[in-house]
Parts: sequence; structure tokens; C-alpha cells
Amino acid sequence: MPESLQAVLDDRWTERPSSASAEPAAVELAIYDDLAAVERIWLELEQKADCTVFQTFDWLAAWQRHIGDQNNVAPAIVVGRGGNGEALFVLPLAVWPGLVRRLTWLGSDLCDYNAPLLAAGFADRAAAARFSALWDEICKMLQHRPRHRHDVVELTKMPERIGGQVNPMLMLDLALNPSRAHIATLGGSWDQFYRARRSPASRRRDRSKRRGLAQCGEVRLVTPKEPGEVTRTLETLFVQKAKTFARMGVPNIFERPGYREFFFALALNPATSRLVHVSRLDVGCVPAAANLGLIFRDTYYHVLASYDDGELSRYGPGAAHLRDLLSHAINLGCRRFDFTIGDEPYKLAWSDSRSDLYDCIAAATARGWPLAALILARAHLQRTIKRDARLWHSFTRLRSALGSRSVSTRGSEHSSNAGEQTGTSGAGKPK
Repeated sequence: MPESLQAVLDDRWTERPSSASAEPAAVELAIYDDLAAVERIWLELEQKADCTVFQTFDWLAAWQRHIGDQNNVAPAIVVGRGGNGEALFVLPLAVWPGLVRRLTWLGSDLCDYNAPLLAAGFADRAAAARFSALWDEICKMLQHRPRHRHDVVELTKMPERIGGQVNPMLMLDLALNPSRAHIATLGGSWDQFYRARRSPASRRRDRSKRRGLAQCGEVRLVTPKEPGEVTRTLETLFVQKAKTFARMGVPNIFERPGYREFFFALALNPATSRLVHVSRLDVGCVPAAANLGLIFRDTYYHVLASYDDGELSRYGPGAAHLRDLLSHAINLGCRRFDFTIGDEPYKLAWSDSRSDLYDCIAAATARGWPLAALILARAHLQRTIKRDARLWHSFTRLRSALGSRSVSTRGSEHSSNAGEQTGTSGAGKPK
């Protein structure tokens, strides 16, 4: 266990059973494979539980509907109840099919944080101290259910804390995730926050670039409300991001079945649109940058962002859009701007706190050993590269070079479509 994690546990989980008389009360466990059957319990706990936006029922139900069902993913929602029948926690798990079946968090691929929903004060109760024993019991129960049998446990991107509580999953055998999470504490006015985060020289450069944008057309932050305009803004975001993914040499997630439909449903369905903030920065009639963020309780989550890499790119439209989003979040009364997972330099520039994330990777059967070993080795290599600035710089340059060659090859093969895509392209981070 990493030393920093052990310090967190030693500091916060001081209530440990020390004798038979101090044994914690039993926790009753139940497993659901139908989201509709657990919806009421989940929503009731969600109203008062510590969780992030990625554990909300509506987010994960939309993921299962548009992505999970297409991949035959079996939800495995674990509910733990106390002696009085109240829900103490919900673990939104899932089993992915295949020759080697994987136990993961539900929606893990699109969740920047994976965690349980915790009833208030759960981490201060004796039940938290025996969570590893509860986890063993949960795994046994899952293995006795044909639909939930699995060969590998692959639980990734778990934060140290959920709200104000220590994450009980940290009691398991963990490794550091290759990436960290970064958060900016908001408060007061935008001007106060901006001056505290940016030096006078940086603010002068920001003003100069904003003037450059203004010379190309009126600069406006647009938050579309009409469904057609929301759809067009998301289409712009997807096109820009697709080009960035290609340049970076990474797969385009929007080409996967159900992914575009998932984000469209989030933004357009009244059940989930309350969580979503779609926006763009217009420069004249050009959508210079686009964004899909999430708003939950007092936090704005910065999830997807892109910018136009044409003539406007030299004026940093993505960075200008980010400043407007930070100001918008402050005006909404948000107390935190969560940049979520990733160690991009712009996140470091704006954030005042960071959090390690943790993975639990383990073989559950002999069949799962090779895959578990491969996942652990890959994560170790990624962590080594990402946390060495020189290695990371060399790796990203090589990946971009390979990606650019792939884009050029595909461009020559599909030149008839080139004219439709020259207006916008994007990047995952502000520029």
C-alpha cells in the first residue's frame, strides 16, 4: 500500500474494533442486476449520500442504456444495509463479458471518478474498518451468480475521499493510478479568483489574446438551450475532439457504438440535462471552442472541451473559453471547479489541490491471472512515463507523430470528405 494512502487511513479510520465487544453490527448485502429494481433505493440514498456526479443514478442508467446494453454488460449493484434497514452504501459494479470476464465499476470508461455512494458518517462507523471483509463476502456472492461470475477485478480511478469521508475501497490492495485529479477552489468574485491564480504578466497575455479574438469577430460565451442548438454544439465538440484524438494517435471514443448517443441523451433528456452544461465560445459566426461540463451540488466538473485549430488557434480560444467557464461557475455559486483526472499543465496552473487516484487489479480465477498481470504491468509503465516529465514529453511527441501519419494516410484515402471538415478541429485541452 502506498505510504501516502496508509497515512490517510491511519489519520481518519481510528475507530477499529479492538475486541469481541467492539465487533461492528452486521451489514446486510443485496445484489441487483436490474437498474429499475434498485432505482428507488439508489435515488433515496443519492439525495443525502456522499458521491460524485459519476455515481448518480441518472448518469449511470444512461450509460447502461446506450453503451452497457450494446456490450452485454451485466450491472451488479451492491446495496449494504444496516440493522435498521437503511442503506449504508451502494456499489455500482458491472461484469463485462468475454473469454476473460472483468468485474469493473459500472460506466467506468466514462467516469472520471469511480466510487461507492456512502451514507453520511459511514467512514466513521465500525463497518468501514471491516470493509475488506465485506468486500470478500461481496466477491463470493457475485461468483455464485452465473451472470456475475468474473475472472479479473479491475476497479480503477478511485479517489481517496468521497465528499468528506475516506473511501472504504482504500482498504483493499491498491496501486496508484497513472494520473491524478486536480481541483480549483472557487469563492468570492471572478476578479478575485483570477488575480489570485494568474500573474500580472499572464493576465496581460490573456488580454492581448482576447483582443486578437475580438478583432476576428464578437466574442461570446453561448449556453444553448434549444435542443437543435444543443445538438449542433455537441456535433462541433465531437468533430473538434475527433481531430485531436487523431493527431494524438489515440482512439476516437465517439466512433464506439453508443458513445455519441450517450452524450446527446445526457444533454437533451430532461432527467439528465439538469446535470449538464453545454457551451461554446463564438467568435463572430465561428464556434471557436466547445465544452460539455457537469454540475452537481457545489461542483462544476470539466469533462469534455475542444477548440478550433484554424486561424483562431493562435489567440487561444480554448483558454479563453476556460476562463469564461470558471467565471460562469463562480456566478452559479459553485465552490469547486473539478478538472477531474489528468495532469495537463493548464490544470496545474488553475488548481490549488490535487488528489491521487487508486486502482485495485486482481485475478479472481486462474484464467484471469494473465490479464491481471498485463493490466498491472501496463499501469506501472504508464505511471512511470507520466510521472517523469522528459519521458512523458518524448512519449507524447512520438504518439502525435504516429497519429499525424495516420491522419495523413486516412486523408489521402478520403479526400472527398475533406471540405466538410476544414471549418473546425479541436483539442482536449485549452489553447
